[in-house]
Amino acid sequence: MPLRLTLRPGEKLFLNGAVVVNGESRADLTLLNEVSILREKDILAEEAADAPCKRIYFLLQLMYIDPASRNDYLDPLRKSISEVAQAVRSTLPLLDRIGEQVALGDYYQAMKHAKKLIAYEKELLEHVSQSN
Repeated sequence: MPLRLTLRPGEKLFLNGAVVVNGESRADLTLLNEVSILREKDILAEEAADAPCKRIYFLLQLMYIDPASRNDYLDPLRKSISEVAQAVRSTLPLLDRIGEQVALGDYYQAMKHAKKLIAYEKELLEHVSQSN
């Protein structure tokens, strides 16, 4: 099934290992085959992975965009997932979904669940800071 994208002027896109930057006007793209693609808004820089759940997302992102090195990221991902699971048991349903998607090799869907995990982590931290 084709994927249609509309890029804003100057928007960056990661496409199968290449960083593509749109020109000065809006662009419509249609991708006819399956590719690894991340829009600029979905890319998390390593220095921004400053919380446990963001670290999980970052590792999944690396697995998605760097297939040749996936095995290098698997142990750090498992360790991060285990640490979060032990620290906050209520994250287990999301962590299980992430694990299922990784087992299926669907790293993009795992990243989508990790975004929910990041939002949940943020919510918990805000609740804790309001309690103090």
